[in-house]
Amino acid sequence: ADTLRFMLITGNTPGNDMRFYWERVEATRNFANKIWNASRFALMNMEGYDANAKLAPYTLADKWILSRLQHTAKSVTEMLEKFELGEAGRMIYDFIWGEVCDWYIELAKPRLYNKENAEERATAQHVLATVLTSAMQLLHPYMPFITEEIYQCLPHEAESIMISKWPEADEALMDDEAECLMGAIMESIKAIRNMRAEVNVPPGKKAPASMLAAADLKDGCEANADYIHLLGAISELTVLAANT
Repeated sequence: ADTLRFMLITGNTPGNDMRFYWERVEATRNFANKIWNASRFALMNMEGYDANAKLAPYTLADKWILSRLQHTAKSVTEMLEKFELGEAGRMIYDFIWGEVCDWYIELAKPRLYNKENAEERATAQHVLATVLTSAMQLLHPYMPFITEEIYQCLPHEAESIMISKWPEADEALMDDEAECLMGAIMESIKAIRNMRAEVNVPPGKKAPASMLAAADLKDGCEANADYIHLLGAISELTVLAANT
């Protein structure tokens, strides 16, 4: 039911003509599976979660995803107020699949698995719980059943997602610097993956890499090289300033 509801609301509708395509149903079904699996992963790694636990400083990935959440909440709210339901739905879809699932969860895994460093693990748990709960609230008008089920399993305050507070953008968490640096790192990882695919490097084989970065991003890329090592399967990384 949620799959069909989301497809009907967010589908492209020229005028009042609604065209039905099974491909859209399948794509939305895949989206429902994606958020269900992401939520199951998060819940499996919430053991010992304490909302009042002492947190470590946010990592670049934490700052980035929290900033993206604020921008998404702001933009989605603006679109809904204008009754641009399709555009709001697209923004939620892109945020959940393209940023939370494909990037943040993968980057947070080492800290979630590391039970020896309690503060870092608690921070990753806190950020992931915050982002997923807010994402489910934004998605709820489109997919009410699956979002309610996931909300009830995540740390939450309201009795039902239906009466929970709508996510409001917190400008203090908007971090353009973090978004710019994380964007550069993500593009680097994509480029590395593409090059590995072009020359048929086996998935499990690590290889050295060199990358050019803008002068103002070089230090940030070096400081967060672990992300590139993790998702790019790199054994050694050399970062050079683009103007040298």
